Amino acid sequence: MPLYALEDLDDALAVTRGFLLPVDRTTWVKLAVVAFFIGGPGANLNSFQYTFGGNGTGNGMPRPGEFPFPVPGQFPGPTFGPRTWLLVAAIVGVLLVLALAFALVGSIMEFVFVESLRAEDVRIREYWGDRWRQGLRLFGFRIVVGLFVFGSVLLLSAPFLLPLLGVGPVAGGLSIAFLVVLVPLFFVLAIVAGLVNGFTTVFVVPVMILEGGGVLAGWRRLWPTITAQWEQYLAYAVAGFVLSILGGILIAIATGVLALLLLIPFGILFAIGIGVLAVAQPFGIGLLAVVGVLFGLTIVAVAAIVQVPVQTYLRYYALLVLGDVDPDLDLVPDQRAAVRESSTGSSESTESAS
Repeated sequence: MPLYALEDLDDALAVTRGFLLPVDRTTWVKLAVVAFFIGGPGANLNSFQYTFGGNGTGNGMPRPGEFPFPVPGQFPGPTFGPRTWLLVAAIVGVLLVLALAFALVGSIMEFVFVESLRAEDVRIREYWGDRWRQGLRLFGFRIVVGLFVFGSVLLLSAPFLLPLLGVGPVAGGLSIAFLVVLVPLFFVLAIVAGLVNGFTTVFVVPVMILEGGGVLAGWRRLWPTITAQWEQYLAYAVAGFVLSILGGILIAIATGVLALLLLIPFGILFAIGIGVLAVAQPFGIGLLAVVGVLFGLTIVAVAAIVQVPVQTYLRYYALLVLGDVDPDLDLVPDQRAAVRESSTGSSESTESAS
């Protein structure tokens, strides 16, 4: 029995070329917007500063008779005032809201992306209006899976973490034993969660588009095909994992090269800003800030555009595999037929010529 995950590699490339070439600027820009949300940028929380309590002299020098360094057990340690905790809570709250909002938009954009590939026409507002309810359901499902994984990690790590936090006796050998047991469990949990999330995105979303309903209904429709042809999905999981790594490497390389090229014009602007800073400090600081923000936004835009062909190929590849496993779930029958008729015609022409 043929493995569709191997047979569809070339077909997915042909379908991707047919959709993206010749380059249409409007199509690529719209797809870049969608790819930005479904690809997902990283976000880092900057560390905040804290102050140490003084010794009361006001000049940082020890009082007469005091040791110049803290005595063990008497080090005052960091002090966190109410304002510091309020600032931390505000930062965490804002980041959490932004992350949830981004995840919500990304969940809806999954449907926009698949609909765009299906119709070979990118209409963000139209597809958003048609699919936002299903996007909300996908968002809720992802939140539940994420909370389950997070809770499982905390539960499994409790015997190892509690002694480190001062709760319960500290037993080094026992902690190491727990750690040895937890590593395989974390590995299995990561694989299961990754497969559930990945299959939901690339297989259940198309099923939801075809048949309506929510995520669980999509899984109920998909599951019989998995149990009946599990080897096809296993082959796809392995091939898709490798392709995702290769795609990530290509995106990183292309983004890095373009970022280096962008350093030339932005470097000139930075030099101008430094010159202005020497003459008029406020204007120089403002100019450097504006140039820095523009450079960051340009890099984000470049990364989103670079993602377009990679994300398009990976999603077409999954759609082709799904349609081969179950023709009733084929979301791209026209593209599949066109590519395979073209391939068959080319093969026949080559045979007749020989």
